[in-house]
Amino acid sequence: MPDTAQNKEGRRKLGPTAITGLVSTVIALMLLAFLTPAINSGAHDIPLAVSAPEPVKAAMTQKIEKSGAFTVVDASSPEDAEDRVKNRETVGAVAASPTGTTITIASGAGAPYAAALNGMATQLKAEGQEVTVNDVAPMTSEDPQGVGLSSALLPLIFGGMASAVLLATQLKSAGKRTLGAVGVAVLGGLVAAAILQPWFHAVDGSFWLLWSGLTLGILAISSTVLGLFSVLGFAGLGIGAVLMLFVSNPLSGFAAGPQWLPAGWGTFGQLMPVGAAGTFLRSAAYFDGSGLGMSPWVLMAWIVAGLALTAIGARRQKA
Repeated sequence: MPDTAQNKEGRRKLGPTAITGLVSTVIALMLLAFLTPAINSGAHDIPLAVSAPEPVKAAMTQKIEKSGAFTVVDASSPEDAEDRVKNRETVGAVAASPTGTTITIASGAGAPYAAALNGMATQLKAEGQEVTVNDVAPMTSEDPQGVGLSSALLPLIFGGMASAVLLATQLKSAGKRTLGAVGVAVLGGLVAAAILQPWFHAVDGSFWLLWSGLTLGILAISSTVLGLFSVLGFAGLGIGAVLMLFVSNPLSGFAAGPQWLPAGWGTFGQLMPVGAAGTFLRSAAYFDGSGLGMSPWVLMAWIVAGLALTAIGARRQKA
């Protein structure tokens, strides 16, 4: 039996004026979703761990925060400062001692942060200080620019969206659609992880964790879109596409990390599937799983929500 959302008799149809207004509104929202975070992105209050003797720390904190690029997170020792970077609590660290200054960077956290901290190191060296730069999450030699992980965005979104559209249009049974979505996510995640790590050696992290992140990300997208289709019909596919491509995608911070986005935007983006998947994959790829935070739970919440919508749609269809 066809979905009731698609064949409900007496359903009111939109007129030309309403369609024109609706599409124009969607276009405006899409443009704002891309432009607002892009134009306002940059180094603003990015967390940076600082360790130094008290008189020196106060002067360093004042100097660092004066630029507005970083906000200082107090570290009790150089080891504590480095651990904060490894655990993704901060994007970098500065540790001053009588023998010199050590700047800890994590290239895997995002190229802009590493570039900003390398610039700080260059400036300190120009002032005559002894500076050592320590990268605790370096890129691989085969992919020094981190292109591989950024490229995972395309199969992540395409795998989720394309599978949802194909399953929605080709299968009538909600159960078969769900099983198909799980199969595509598992196999698609496996293929993508194999290409990223054993094949191109773009990342050095846990293969199984990388596979898990890709699988959860693809499934979070596809299950949500299938759920929307189940209750809203083809309008649900459109809403799902807008939600994933034009809201979740630009607010994900996938390429540079959520800290690079304006305050609030990056936080909101981490509650969306693409943003949560990006955090999961970056932690798996460069930090041995440290700093996953809420990302697995966010992805699972979207999966559960999608399954719930699918169940609601299936129940309505039988009624």
